[in-house]
Parts: sequence; structure tokens; C-alpha cells
Amino acid sequence: MEVLFTKTTTALVVIDLQKGITAMPTQPYEAKSIIGNAAELAEAFRKNKMPVFLVRVATSSDSKDRLQPIIDGENSWGKMQMPSDWSEIVPELGSSKGDIIITKKQWGAFYGTELDLQLRRRKIETIVLCGISTNIGVESTARFAFEYGYQQIFVEDAMSARSAAEHEHTVQSTFPRMGRVRLAKDILAALE
Repeated sequence: MEVLFTKTTTALVVIDLQKGITAMPTQPYEAKSIIGNAAELAEAFRKNKMPVFLVRVATSSDSKDRLQPIIDGENSWGKMQMPSDWSEIVPELGSSKGDIIITKKQWGAFYGTELDLQLRRRKIETIVLCGISTNIGVESTARFAFEYGYQQIFVEDAMSARSAAEHEHTVQSTFPRMGRVRLAKDILAALE
């Protein structure tokens, strides 16, 4: 069996599996499936006393720090009213006392957060990445992680995007240049 990682230097990083984002449609996998696979991974990491990082995106109460993407010439986010629980991590992940919650303001989980510091303090060399959206939050985080020198494993069936084409392009063209793409069952088998 292929050795995927060393348990003492590996962490799970789950991107944006929060109520507001998981409520949106995703492809090629439904959010329910992504959440299920991520929850299994998180539980296995916790059982092995390996760090679990739950990343969420949130804004200040006045929303002045929210990214303002322009789509078709219009500010698409500025008009959206977010529900009060939009940033809450989905309960299916079963957040544990030892989990590290990272709150970001951007697409990626490194810029402007303490993710790198917290990983390095725990002597983490390899991160196992999953979440939504494959080509936005996960890919942005992966690019920073690659530049910071982390080894990466991408859990293909524990992430999804707005379209199957976006997901497949990132998984087939971008991720193999920065790490290894595997399935949840491969990671779970390595943790047994």
C-alpha cells in the first residue's frame, strides 16, 4: 500500500463547509455527499489525534470587509443579505474541542489568517484538503500551501464546485501540479 503521509506531520483542512455555502447547488457531487465524506475524514483524523482545521468565510457585522466580486458588470455580493447562521460550520462535521477554527475574509484560507502559523506550530508538513468550492476556496488555499512548501493531498470526492467542468478542470489540471489527488476511502484506509 502506498504511504500517503506521516500521521504526526499531517493535518486535515476543510474549506467552507458552512451553512451558507453548503446550501448552494454543487457538482459533480451534492453538498450532502461532500459533507458526509468530510465528516468521516474529520472523525478519523480526530481518532488518530491528528489536527483538524475547519475553515469558514465570514464578514464583519457591517460587511465592509466582504470581497466584492464583479459579475457581468455588477457587484453580486453587495446586494446579497446573508442569513445570521451563514458562516456556521455545518453540524455534521461534529466540531470537536481540539479542532482549530480559521475564519477567512478571502477565497483562500492562508491570506490574512493564522492558518500557516497554526500549522507550523504543530510541525505540519502535509495537508489533506477538501471542501467547497474546488476551484475557488480549495484551489486558492492549495496555491498558497504549495508556495509555502506544504505537501498536499486533495480528496476529490470530498470537494465540489458550482459546475462539474470547474471541478474536473481543477482536479485534473491544477491539483496534480501541486500534490496528489485521492479519494476519501484512500485517506481513511491510510488512517486505519
